[in-house]
Formats: sequence, structure tokens, C-alpha cells
Amino acid sequence: MSTPDLATTPLDLPVIRGRVDIVLSAFLEEKAREAAADSHPAVVTAFLRNFLFSGGKRLRPLLCVIGWHAAGGHGIPTPTVRVAASLEMFHAFALIHDDLMDDSATRRGRPTVHRAFADRHRTGRSSASADRLGRSAAILIGDVALVWSDELLHTAGLRPGRLAHLLPLIDAMRTEVMYGQCLDLLATGRPTANTARALAIARCKTAKYTVERPLHIGAALAGAGPAFRALLSDYALPLGDAFQLRDDLLGVYGDPAVTGKSRLDDLRDGKHTTLVALALERADRAQRRVLHTLLGNPDLDERGAGRIRRLLAETGAHATVEQLIQSRCAQAEQALDHGAFPPAARTALRGLAREAAVRTA
Repeated sequence: MSTPDLATTPLDLPVIRGRVDIVLSAFLEEKAREAAADSHPAVVTAFLRNFLFSGGKRLRPLLCVIGWHAAGGHGIPTPTVRVAASLEMFHAFALIHDDLMDDSATRRGRPTVHRAFADRHRTGRSSASADRLGRSAAILIGDVALVWSDELLHTAGLRPGRLAHLLPLIDAMRTEVMYGQCLDLLATGRPTANTARALAIARCKTAKYTVERPLHIGAALAGAGPAFRALLSDYALPLGDAFQLRDDLLGVYGDPAVTGKSRLDDLRDGKHTTLVALALERADRAQRRVLHTLLGNPDLDERGAGRIRRLLAETGAHATVEQLIQSRCAQAEQALDHGAFPPAARTALRGLAREAAVRTA
């Protein structure tokens, strides 16, 4: 009987997601038991479990495992799955705090953590007091997710040398996303025609964090060095750009029933996206005046949002962002032609690139 070629056997992405979910679920069950034994509030693990299992694409864990295979790893060993799961736990921290900073009402079709916590504890409290409690609880629950992401990493069962090889990449990922979030906050409410700045925010906040670093981390688990990680970056960075550009469009045009998020929040906040920057760059004086009046207005309604969407179309900003997405995805696919990538990993990465080009959520 012939032995299957592991490099060409297709990667089963649903199986990888399932393995990650098993690790996360078992970890949270153990934390819930520990909390009960020590009389700690059960609400922390309950809210974190609800958040982690309310949806999500598990993109970062998937890319971590694909990075492992791309660098020559075989199978899905438990340490690799636990490292991948730690990335999802870190992502929970980032999203909980991001929703808090943006004061978003929904995430994945459900109330955000700070809103849900406030709603649960409104009885006997003023609305302001309940909202303050919700915000404070979300900070704490997000902090717990950050701490537990570290625990998952350090209890993954990695050899000390391999863990030491991995930590600089983990540290870089965490630092980059924090700086990206800071840049986003500083630009929010003050959108300009500076497309370079908008793309820089996307590169730091999303492209490196969502695609590049998870691939690097997975590859490092298989022993890959800087030269191989650079090949992965040639794929990851343009794809990450496309991912954020699609997010920008979905934040304005997406169907909330599909995305699970409002399509008014980015406009009400005045997010400095490439979409908005292009519109401001190309608008005439009258169009620019309307955009500056409406963008960042916390009371913006669908009628006002409709005016913004028409201007995004009239200036060609919407069409240009679509073109940028297609060109970035094509660039990512071209990077996969390098002979260093095993066929199974190449096929999985190509599929993710094509999905990113057309995704609706």
C-alpha cells in the first residue's frame, strides 16, 4: 500500500477549526472549575465563552496551522493547535477592547460584551451606572483573555528552544496591533484625503496582525527562519491589505444581518479609511463639504448615510477600493508561485485569498 504524500493531501480547514475549538472549550471548562473552587465570579468565563463561541472565522489559528504546513510541518500536533488557539484567545481580547473603544452595539449579530454586561445588570441601577459597569467589566474580561492567551502559549508543550524562537514573533504581533489601534484612534473623527495614512493604519492594525504574523508563528513552530518568513510576507501583506479594504466596504455597505455589525458605526465615528480618504481626495468643493458635515456625526441616520454612499460612488472611491482588493488578492496569489511552498499549503492559501476578495462578512 502506498503512503499518502502529506505535502499534497489537502488541508481540512473545518477539522483545524474544530481542533482549535476543542482546545478553547476544554481550557475554559478548566478555568470555570478553578473559578468555582476558589469562589471567583463565574461571569468572567461565562461571558468569555459566549464571546468566543458566538461565531468568528478562526482565521488567525487557521493561518498559524497553514504556516506550520507551509514550512514543512506534518499533521496537526497538539502544541501547534494550542499555539493557534492562543492566537484566537488574544483576538478575543483585542475585539472586546476594540468594541469598547468604538462603543459598538453589536458584534457577530449579538450585543458586544460591554453592552451585554450592562443590560444584564440594569435592575436597581441608573442607566449611566449600568453602562459604566459594563465598560469596566469588558476591560477586565478582555484583560483576562489577554492573560489566558499567554497561558495557552506557555502551556502548549513546546520545547524551550522552540518557545524562545517563537516569543519575539508573538511580541511583535502584539505590539504592532496595539500601535495600529492607536493610529486608528488618533485618526478617527478626523478623516482626511491622506490615503497613505489610511493604508498604513490598515497595514499595521490588520495586515500584519491578521495574516502575516499568524503565518510567521506557524512557520516558526516548524523551524522556519527569516528567509522563509519573508516569502510568506510576500503573500500575507497584500492579502491583509485586501482583508481590511473589504472590511472598510462592509462597514459602509454590508448587510448587518450577515456581518453582525452596524453599517453606520464607521460613518458615525468618522473612521479614516482608504474608502473615505479616496472620496475626500477626489471630491469637488461641494461634495467635500457634504462629506465633512456628515462623517463623524454621531446622530447620522440611514438617510445621511445614503448621501455618503452616493458620494463614495460618484467620486469613484467605491470602485477604486474594489479594484485595490482585486489587485492585492492577485498579488498575494502570485507570491504563492514560489516553489518553496508545499502544494497542500499553497492550495489552502490560494483559497483564502480568493475568499477574501469576495467575502460578505
